[in-house]
This record gives sequence, C-alpha cells and structure tokens, in this order.
Amino acid sequence: MSDANHARRTAVYLLDQVLGEGRLLAECYASGALEKLAPEGRARAQRLAVETLRSLERADRILKKHLKKTPPLMVMNVLRLGTVELCSGGAAHGVVNAMVAIVSKHRHHGQLKGLVNAVLRKVAEEGPAEWAKLRIPRLPNWLRKPLVQAWGAEAVLGMEAAHYAGAPLDITGKPGVDVQALGGVPLPTGSLRISGAGQVSALPGYQAGDWWVQDAAAALPALILNAQPGEQALDLCAAPGGKTMQMAAAGASVTAVDASESRVARLRENLERTGLEAGLVVGDALEQTGQYDAVLLDAPCSATGTIRRHPDLPQAKDGSEFGALIELQAQMLAHAWTLVKPGGRLMYCTCSLLPDEGECQVEEALDMFPDMAADRDALKVPGVEADWITEEGGLRLRPDYWPERGGMDGFYMALLRKTA
Repeated sequence: MSDANHARRTAVYLLDQVLGEGRLLAECYASGALEKLAPEGRARAQRLAVETLRSLERADRILKKHLKKTPPLMVMNVLRLGTVELCSGGAAHGVVNAMVAIVSKHRHHGQLKGLVNAVLRKVAEEGPAEWAKLRIPRLPNWLRKPLVQAWGAEAVLGMEAAHYAGAPLDITGKPGVDVQALGGVPLPTGSLRISGAGQVSALPGYQAGDWWVQDAAAALPALILNAQPGEQALDLCAAPGGKTMQMAAAGASVTAVDASESRVARLRENLERTGLEAGLVVGDALEQTGQYDAVLLDAPCSATGTIRRHPDLPQAKDGSEFGALIELQAQMLAHAWTLVKPGGRLMYCTCSLLPDEGECQVEEALDMFPDMAADRDALKVPGVEADWITEEGGLRLRPDYWPERGGMDGFYMALLRKTA
C-alpha cells in the first residue's frame, strides 16, 4: 500500500472510531492510531478525517441517491472519504482506485469493492456540481436545538458557517518577542493569526520558544485576569498550558494543576520549550489547598466552542454527559473561590457555547457568595465588543463573531473579585 493510501486507510479507521465507537480524535491519536505513519502521512490522515467529519452531511446527501441501502459503517466511511476527496478536486482515477483497494483488502467487506467502485464513479461524474449547491452542514439536533434556544437560529447558522470554514492558526507571543516574522495578521486582542501555516513546529521561532499556539478566544481569560509580578497564581485544569505560560510570562509565580499525568507531561514540555517556569501538580482541582492572589479555572466542559477545530465532537458525543459536567463545574467554581485570598480574583471560564456551563454558573455563584462581585470593567480590553458583555457580568464569545477575520472559538469567562 502506498503512503497516500496508508494515510487514507488510517483516516477511515479514525472515522470508524468516531462514528462507530464515539471516540474523539484526540483519544485516537493518544492511543497510537498514527504511530505507523511518517509525519507527512500523519498530517494527511488527520486532514482527511477532519475534512470528512466537517463535510459529513454533504457527503451523505450525495451518496444517498446512489445507495439503495446503507452499507456497513466501514464501507460507508470509505464512500464518505472518497466523496469528500472527489468533490474537493481529487483526481477521480486515483481516488476511486484507492478506495476500492482499501475495501478489497478488508476481511469482512472485500466483496463490496464493486459497490464502492460503481458508486464513486458516479460521484466523480455528478458529485462536484451537486456539492456546490448543498447547504453548509448543520449541527446534530441534540446540540443545535439548545443553541438555537440560547442564541437564535440566525446566530447558529453563523456558527455553523464558522465550523465549516475551520480555524486558522492563532499564536500568543512571549512579551518582548517580535512574532511579525511569521507574517499573519495581528488581532486587536493581541494574538497573531496565520492562515495556511502548514507544519507548526517548522515555523520561525517555534523551537526557540518565542510563542505557542492558542486560539484568540482562549488567550483572553489570562489576559483579563492580569496576573502581576510577585503575585501567587493558580491555574486549575491547566494542561496543555497556554494560560499557565501567559501568567508565567507576565512574571507571576504560577502553580499549574491538572488531573492527567500525560497532559502535565505535555505542559512541562511546553514550559521547557518556551523557557518559562511554573510549579506543576498532578492532582484533582477539588483537592487543592492554599491561598492565591489570582486563580484561573478553565473548567471541564462540553468543549462545544471548539467545533471549528474539532468537528469530531458533535459526531462522537450526544450530550448525555452535560448534566454531570455542569454539576462538576459548580463544585469546582465553589472550591476555587475558597482558594482566593481576600482582595484576590478568580477567572472562571469554559470553552462552551451553552449558557448552563457559563452564564448560569456565574449567576448562581454570585447569588451564593456575598463576597463575590463580577468585574465588568476588566472585560473591556481592545477587540472586545460592548454587547459581548453579558447581563451577569461575564464575557460571551462565539464562533460567528469576527467572521471577516476568520471567527474565534466559543468561550465564556467572568472575572470574579473577592471583597478585601
């Protein structure tokens, strides 16, 4: 099997895992799904899987007219992958032959290679013209319905357009480092946005630790918390460490906590590359003690704000875990408040589009703790629109914001100050 076809076969395996087993792509990568591929093959397999998941609705609509009944999942995923490649400019002969070869070597479904050949040949003839007429893919109903209730149908259409477009590369530079050599466009919030970046580790300044990858929305919580030199700062649920590095670069003495040993190892690698220092703790956020000037809690959440970079999420999940996450967030927020010194501050944030994981959590916390107040003025940083600031005093970011700049992750954050 050629390197290109090996990458395609791996992409099909990734689709099988997401759509059949409910696994996220990150879990598949961590378990070694890409280990046997060269770096170029890994990048290709990831790109093919992500593009197919992003275009799943379109691929299924085109295939529906050519299938009398749905074939086994693995074969369906081969057809989906082939359809996305063919409708995105892939050479018909090479794509069709590759997909037929993948199915023909499968021990259970090899007899369906004729079906794959016939269907994809029809798709090669008719698919590209049909593709251009199809609507932007919609979110699954389990997620789309609550988002429409929260933000309205027009806003959700804008989010779906942002999801389908994907995400450019945003970076945060160390203070005093000129990252303009990378090209890209400076964003008003301070991040640098790069389109078509290619291999991240090959970009100027990466090995020197001059910057790190961090979506513009994800960079705002630490920016707003504004940890100062000499302050004791705590980053709960810290890995992979973008916010830890921001606070360390600002001169604060940072303790970073995460429950996952492997994720803390990744955080340590990022600190070493950037030459920044923080105390690292593998542990449960709910078991931490001490008193800090500044606490940042990026609570575990549905991650629904990151779909433009992770189109596997709405396909692998069904929302059944939301209740447990919301309860955990409330517990973590309450415990984090006990770690804030009098006169100190807590940044609560989630990369979620659901108000239950953001606005509602802070509203309830403000009712619960008489010594807690939301600092609206701190949210007024360059690039933040006034109508993004919410009724209870938080900041709501959505993928449909900044459409002319390429969007941003969905995020919620609130800076909460403790009475002195």
